[in-house]
Amino acid sequence: MRCYWKRSITTLGFSLFLCLLVYICTKDDEEESALKMEERRLAKEIAVQQLYSERNVQNFRELVNFSSPINVTYQYLAGYPLLKKKYITVGLSSVKRKRGNYLLETLKSIFKQSTNEELTEMVVVVHMADFDMPWNMQVVQDISTKFAHHIISGHLIIIHAPEQHYPPLTGLKRNYNDPADRVTFRSKQNVDYAFLLNFCANLSDYYIMLEDDVQCSHSFLTAIKKVLASKEGSYWVTLEFSKLGYIGKLYHSTDLPRLAHFLLMFYQEMPCDWLLSHFRGLLTQKNVIRFKPSLFQHIGYYSSFRGTENRLKDDDFEEDFFDIPDNPPATISTSLKVFENYDPSKAYSNSDEYFWGKSPSTGDFFTIVFMKPMNITRIHIVTGSEDRHGDVLHSGIVEVGKKPTLTQKGKDCLEYVKLKEFQSGQFDQKDVGNIINFTVECVRIFVTESQSDWLIIRSISIWAKQATSL
Repeated sequence: MRCYWKRSITTLGFSLFLCLLVYICTKDDEEESALKMEERRLAKEIAVQQLYSERNVQNFRELVNFSSPINVTYQYLAGYPLLKKKYITVGLSSVKRKRGNYLLETLKSIFKQSTNEELTEMVVVVHMADFDMPWNMQVVQDISTKFAHHIISGHLIIIHAPEQHYPPLTGLKRNYNDPADRVTFRSKQNVDYAFLLNFCANLSDYYIMLEDDVQCSHSFLTAIKKVLASKEGSYWVTLEFSKLGYIGKLYHSTDLPRLAHFLLMFYQEMPCDWLLSHFRGLLTQKNVIRFKPSLFQHIGYYSSFRGTENRLKDDDFEEDFFDIPDNPPATISTSLKVFENYDPSKAYSNSDEYFWGKSPSTGDFFTIVFMKPMNITRIHIVTGSEDRHGDVLHSGIVEVGKKPTLTQKGKDCLEYVKLKEFQSGQFDQKDVGNIINFTVECVRIFVTESQSDWLIIRSISIWAKQATSL
């Protein structure tokens, strides 16, 4: 066998040289990327400091009291004013893209994924926010051709806020050292949204923001209504049904005027999704309340800014997720020692949070007392987490109860019936109504054996209907 040493060594040396070159370039790219990220982080901190500066304190105080609309004269491009207030408004703003257009696909998804009953409770409002009116009218013509029925039925309204109402969009602050055209783009987008929110303030009880390149899950409105029913009596400013950008963010319509004023007030400071988190904080909702699975997915491949590629996807999205629990309003108590701020309500919230308590002992409990008697059909409980497999309930049962009363431990039921035990840290009981013969007023997790591991209750899901009174 012949060995061509010189050639092999030369090839090996060249390969090593290439690897070294790739490593150096990659390292340089990583360092440059890290540097850019650090610069952007510092710029964001500075912008936030400016946002909360003394000069804005009075503006914030005034903001809380804002209820009057922004003075804008809108053009109706399609549809007409509503005669009756709806349950929810679905709002989206659209501008011309250099590459691709997803607006018609988004509207198709909204209407296709909604039942006729759901459509009677909603109105979709599209703000054609481009300053190119011939383009706007061409898009409106396309929409009117494909969705004439929904326009006639009052399910779809298309509006335009004229350019003359916009504040200056050039010579703006460059908080993040962004190119001037990007600053203009994001600042105009804030104003686009402000005018859209302003228009929608009195159309419905709730408002959800989408973007113009979104896919919806089946019966997303029914899922939202279940979540809202479970949040009855609790305070919230923003509920999130997607983790991406300004997609799937839900508000009380009564908050829309102040949110519109807020976006307009600070339109040149930062992108809209950053401003929204500050708005939520100003109205004293400290933490994000986000629900899984996500009900909306980003489908746009080309961004509306410069037509650049945008591959963002929400990996929590499920198009055909039907089985969202009801989790009726309830009071929750536990004998477990709660760790930090992982309080009991987080296990029952249907959001991306959980309860965490220190080592449970025999006789410890976690009790849910409903506001009203319920016909329970299913109970599903998951303990532990992906990174803490040991923090499951090793020995415990689930009971359902009736005859609630006030005790030294708080509100509790006098009588309980055992359903079954936890298996490998999980509990799932279907057809509960076939096992018991009474309406349920309490659900209790009861610890039957002490354990050294702590306990995470990741989710408590209850499917129920309110009991009808005789």
